[in-house]
Parts: sequence; C-alpha cells; structure tokens
Amino acid sequence: MPEDTGVVDDLGLSPAALATVAERYLRRDAEGRICESPGRMMDRVARFVAGAEDAYRAGSSEYWARRFAALLRSREFLPNSPTLMNAGTGDGVLSGCFVLPLEDSLDSIFTTLRTAALLHREGAGTGFAFSHLRPRGSRISTGGSASGPVSFIELFDAAARVIRLGGRRRAANMAVLHVRHPDIREFVHAKTDTTVLSTFNLSVAVTDEFMRAAAEDRGHRLIDPHTGATVQEVSARGLLADIAEQAWRTGEPGVLFLDAVARADPLPDLGPLEATNPCGEVPLLPYESCNLGSICLPRLLDGDHIDEQRLARVVREGVRFLDDVIDVAEYPVPELGAAARATRKIGLGIMGLAETLAALGLPYDSVEAVGFTDRLMSRIARWARTASRELAAERGAFPLFARSIPARQNAPPVRNAQVTSIAPTGTISLIAGVSAGIEPLFALAYTRHLIGRQFDCVEPLFEQAAIERGVWSEAVAAEVAATGIAGANLPADLRRLFRTAQQIAPIWHVRMQTAVQRHTDAAVAKTVNMAPDSSVADVEAVFTRAWRAGNKGVTVYRSGSRPDQVLRYPDASTDTTSNDAAVVVRGAYGGGTAVPERSA
Repeated sequence: MPEDTGVVDDLGLSPAALATVAERYLRRDAEGRICESPGRMMDRVARFVAGAEDAYRAGSSEYWARRFAALLRSREFLPNSPTLMNAGTGDGVLSGCFVLPLEDSLDSIFTTLRTAALLHREGAGTGFAFSHLRPRGSRISTGGSASGPVSFIELFDAAARVIRLGGRRRAANMAVLHVRHPDIREFVHAKTDTTVLSTFNLSVAVTDEFMRAAAEDRGHRLIDPHTGATVQEVSARGLLADIAEQAWRTGEPGVLFLDAVARADPLPDLGPLEATNPCGEVPLLPYESCNLGSICLPRLLDGDHIDEQRLARVVREGVRFLDDVIDVAEYPVPELGAAARATRKIGLGIMGLAETLAALGLPYDSVEAVGFTDRLMSRIARWARTASRELAAERGAFPLFARSIPARQNAPPVRNAQVTSIAPTGTISLIAGVSAGIEPLFALAYTRHLIGRQFDCVEPLFEQAAIERGVWSEAVAAEVAATGIAGANLPADLRRLFRTAQQIAPIWHVRMQTAVQRHTDAAVAKTVNMAPDSSVADVEAVFTRAWRAGNKGVTVYRSGSRPDQVLRYPDASTDTTSNDAAVVVRGAYGGGTAVPERSA
C-alpha cells in the first residue's frame, strides 16, 4: 500500500496512474477517505451499467455485471472518465462530452451557460458553436453595440474556471467559429496569450469552398450571421495563412472541416453539425452527447499478431457496454436525456496503437504500418456495426432510425446512429498503461505533469527491445533519459522502429489519421506533432493535406510553443512547483527504468 495514496493497487497500475486514480476516480467516504480500490472501482462501474440489461431480459444484469467487470479489470477496454468517476455513486453524468445550443439572444446564452455549469460540475466537457452570435459592434435592440463571440467565450471561460469538473478535474470546452464570421480574425488570435481562455480549445469551422478559394488565391466573404449581409471580402489564402501562423505559435486554433462532417452525417434532416466535443472527435447536434470507450490494443497482442477472436469479443462487449450507459445515465436537464436516447450515439475507439505497431515490428511512419492500421480499423468498424445491428434486433433501433440515410437505403436497423470515434484517451490510456489514442510515441523518455506532481517516464517496450537485442546499457539509458530519442549508437532498425512523434514527418501523421478516419463514424482526435523548427508553411501544408485526404479536422502542435504542455522532453525546462519525487511510468509490458530525478 503506497504511502502517498493509501490505496491498495489490485490492478498493477503505474505510479502515475495510481496517483491519478486515487486523486480523481475512487470513491470517498463522508470524511474524504478513499473507500475503494481501482479493481473495486471497475466492479462498481460494471455493476451499475449492467443494471440496464434487466429491462431487456429479466435477471440478466448479474451475468453482464460479471462480464463487464472482467472486461474493465483486464483494461482491454475502458470507458470515458465520467463513467469511471460517477457510475454507481448516485450523482454525476456518465457521458464524456456534450454539445450545447447557442443562439443570438441573452436567453439562449445564459440558459446554455447554466447547463454548461451543471455539466462541468458533474464531470463532463462541453462544445459550442459561437457562429450564430452577431459580430462585435453590431447594433442591438437596446441601441447599444454587440460585444461579439469572443467576449462570450471569455464569459463561459470565466464561469468554467470556478467549477472544477466533478470537483476533481478542470472544466473542458470547445469553441467553434465559422470561417465566414466577421470576427474570425479576433477569434483566431484569441489565445495569443496562452494563459487566457484556459478551459477552451478553439477550432475554426472551414468549408470546402474556403479551402479551394485559398488554394486558388480567391476572395472570401465575411457574412454577418444576423443580417446575412456581406461585411467584408478578404483573401482566403491570407486568412488560412493567419490561422496557420497562430497554430504555429500556440497550437491553436485547430481546423474543423464542415463539409466532410456533413457528408458522413447519418441524420442530416435534424440540422447541421456545427460543433464538436472539447477534443474534436465527436461532431454533435445541440444537446447531443456521446459515451466514449476505447480498446487497449497492446493487451490483445498474442506474440507477433493481434488475437482477433479476443478483439472481436471486446468490440461486441464494448458496444453493448456503451449502449447500456445511455439507459442508466441521468442528465441535469431533460433536453440532454431526450437527445441522447433519440440517436443513441456512442464512440468506440482504440488506444495504444503506437506500442502495438512497435511490438509487431512496424515503424509508425511506414506504408506497412498505415496499411495494417487501415485493415485493423476496417475490421473493428465492421464488428462494431454488427454488434449495433444485433442490439437493434434484440432491443430495437434508435428511435430516429427511420429518418436516417441508412434507413432510406434499406440498410438493416442499428441500435446506434454512430458507433465509432477515436478519442485522445489522455487519462484512460494512462490507466491502461499505453500510449494515447492513435498517437505515435511522444518520446522514449519524457516528463509528465499530473495533479501537481512530476513523473519522469521511460517507454518500457523500447527498453525491452534493447535488452533483447543486447544493446541496453547504463550509457544508453542515460542518453535516452537526456534526449528522449534512440541515439545513433543503437542499431538502425531499432532507431527506425522507435521514432518518436517529433521525428515522424507530418505527412505520416496525416496518413495515419486518414487511414483511421476512413473507418470511423465520427471523427478522430489526432495531434500532428511538429519539430520546433517547423515553419508556418509546414503547418498550412498539414491543414491542406488533411482536408484533401477527407479528414474531419486536424490539430497541430509545434513542440515548445506553449509553456504549459503536459508532456515534456527530458531536456525541456519546467515551471512546476512540485517537490514530489519523480517516478517511472510503466506500460502494458511492465518493466521500466527510472530516469534521473530532477528538481522542480
């Protein structure tokens, strides 16, 4: 029982994962003492979610509680954080993310602000399209002037900053503004000071027409959403360059490709999809939510291949689990529950792709790795869709299925309007002991800042491979600890296999995202990590390539462009004030070598 947490670790978590779970996830008694272990947390969640089963087959919940508990304890699948935090506790929402409506009136704005506050308090993130708000300086009915979308983003941010998510996490928001809004440049530059709008991610919603206009150096009209009048015509190429330059400087804004989102929408009659959840992987209608869960790929490895029989089982059980969450969840306002049940959207994804590829001998930035991932996601998508069809046969299709494009095409009914989505899995991948989502390895050694502490980390799979090759030594360990990458003194094939996010050319990030997006109903949360010496033109090229390839959005991050990044390379400076000792993060494969402790 580690002294720093007082928690019995019955799942074999890494020190960083155990500290995070103890701080944010485990139940506490009236005196604030932790009263469950990580394994018991999984049992609590499984038992509560399985309670949905009795409505469809009396007495079946006990069976599914055991199945779900085994699934979660194995960490082959984990749901989004609010489900782990709140299921079975008697309070809190279970969905990870919601999109809320925002119209051009004070009633709409402050009604939505209240709903957002309730959701943040209970552990969920929120996304908003600010595109319908009239631009700064417009006349309003009182005779004054409108303050514009950015001022209301500041208002929402101020409210969110005083509400820690569920009392345990910082609030998370997404602000989206259409590229034709007259205030678009103010929005693009809203986070030039990276300390402001700290609860918000920003995305510019762009259209195919805008991207074509930028490519052809044509004009682009800015249109008042309130009057429909053209306010100004600007250079599309110049505006795209401005977006790229700001992303180069700060990592924001990201770009949301509206037409790609619309083309994949199974329910276009319900209205346009204009906003996403905070990390961008789920475009949603107002009041909709999405229950997210991810499959831990490295835990399904069997020697030199993935155990596809086990993977297919995890897909089926994951889809069933996420569908059950919709039934047992409670919502702070009735519109949220009605929207969730009308379309029953879920988001099954993957995590640990980088370790999986490395374990199979496939460099992330290779044709073979992209092809493998394409085929893997094709199978996962097919199995997930089949599981949703089986649930529809057992329980009925989602209520609005008759209005969907698949229904018009005489496709078999499905239980869920969307089934797959690739989340960033920032915290649940830590619990699972693997890399986040579909990202490449960030570094072979790095510093992670969590809950006011510093954890120095080494990639255990790299260490294991180096030991097996007979090239691991104290000198190699010291070099990796100092640089975060495999040094020139190591075999070329080992260096090639363990190239890190910055070492991988941006085009390979985009190719991998595209391979996954091709088989994903919603969107893919993916950051294109770029080296510090990358140019603004490089960023713009990423935006263009991602758009041409059919992705629904893209985010770039040039290393070192923000002082508050959660993961740092070993030689990066840090502004943490923690005096806690650094510890090693161990992955799904165990092992791990402590890197030298550094003072905060």
